[in-house]
Amino acid sequence: MKLNILGCYSATPRTFTNPTSQVLEINNHIFLIDCGEGTQVQLRKNKIKFSRIKHIFISHLHGDHFFGLVGLISTFRLLGRDTELHIYSPKGLKEVITLQMKLANSWTNYKLTFHELTNKESEIVFEDEKVEVRTIPLDHRIYTNGFLFKEKPGDRKLDMNAVLNENIDVSYYRKLKQGADVTNEAGEVVKNETVTKAPNKPKSYAFCSDTAYKEDIIPLIKNVDVLYHESTFLEKHAKLAAPTKHSTAKQAASIAKQANVGQLILGHYSTRYDDLNVFKTEAQTIFDNVVLGDDGKVFEF
Repeated sequence: MKLNILGCYSATPRTFTNPTSQVLEINNHIFLIDCGEGTQVQLRKNKIKFSRIKHIFISHLHGDHFFGLVGLISTFRLLGRDTELHIYSPKGLKEVITLQMKLANSWTNYKLTFHELTNKESEIVFEDEKVEVRTIPLDHRIYTNGFLFKEKPGDRKLDMNAVLNENIDVSYYRKLKQGADVTNEAGEVVKNETVTKAPNKPKSYAFCSDTAYKEDIIPLIKNVDVLYHESTFLEKHAKLAAPTKHSTAKQAASIAKQANVGQLILGHYSTRYDDLNVFKTEAQTIFDNVVLGDDGKVFEF
């Protein structure tokens, strides 16, 4: 699992910071999460191939989280894309994007599918045989979701020395990987656990975009490997968090601790702050394993 932070600052883009956008690589998928202004430039800087992005997840319809999307969609068209693109977002984004394309007479030459979200309860929005993505309902000034990305358990691993010693025909290898007992060439039943090893532990990543402190999300993100949680403010400006429906670094750390996550990544910093290290220092008074997100940072888990 690999996370590329393309942008992680709040409000307006600056020459040296970008609004929210991330790329998550998980089990051969490349998911784009939020798409603030400058996202496609950041994709190029980070050498991420546009053609590999097939699913985009938008948390909410504040501009610093989606204003880069219509430009990216347009660039896909100019590059001659023919692969279908799926966009998961709050209801309303389809209307915004299609109006822009209509007025510009710039319809895509690839299939563009919107999955518009309205449910205030957590729901699965994408699933295949390897990965599941579900929403994390958040508490912001408008309808907002985070997203939980989870690998599904993989196949068991063959212990080839044990398999060969048991004289198991190669035609049974797939069944072994799927956890079944099989019969060897002598007609004896071979127990699966004697010739296979457990698969790697599935990885999980929770993206919690703009939100007030919300303990309701803790059961949804319990024990995730990595949590990204917004931390717009420091404690000295905590009085601003409630009316703007944002969180402080300490509040993000409290969620991480209660959910027993493996690691906390902070982001969505207000541009009023010059030194990000104070965010980490404050969060670590509550939860130890804290790292700072920043534009261009890459995390591998």
